Amino acid sequence: MRNSPVIRIILGSTCTGAGIKKFAKIFGAILLFSIVGIGSAEACYSSKELEAEQGVRIHSELMVIGLTCMKMPEGQKLYSKYKTFTAKNASLIAKYETDIIAYYGKQGVAKPEKKFHTLRTNLANEISRRAIKMSTLSFCKKYSSHLDRALAMDRQKLRRWAQHVWPNQPTTEPVCVKIAKQD
Repeated sequence: MRNSPVIRIILGSTCTGAGIKKFAKIFGAILLFSIVGIGSAEACYSSKELEAEQGVRIHSELMVIGLTCMKMPEGQKLYSKYKTFTAKNASLIAKYETDIIAYYGKQGVAKPEKKFHTLRTNLANEISRRAIKMSTLSFCKKYSSHLDRALAMDRQKLRRWAQHVWPNQPTTEPVCVKIAKQD
């Protein structure tokens, strides 16, 4: 090992005790940066976290539909359906929120709950921008049925819906697991 060209370059031509210590420090630093680099490069969603973000996305979309369509004929019923959906699925929604906050905590985010609230706001804003591009009437006609469909789902069916990645709604983090994308 002492005759290795790499070692000689790092240590110089002689392998003294000081040279070996220098090599150990350099090697340790390289190893540390490699480990730290690998950890952040592999930051990605598991299937549980994917489902959680998509579940929060679904809930946020339903909220925007309910709020946006409130002033339309029959709009109060839509907002009431959103509230019913939220109450019916409160434990699953809370689990999704907890899963995302835990993910941010594992990633070393200083304020994971704040980042979660920013995520939820961004998801709602994304859906609101879609509504702004359409007239309120067109948006409500196109999306109000989502509330009825979501409200009719049991927990398992809702979870299956949340387990999909839709091409026009990618997740905010890369996904570690291979998930079949839906058209």
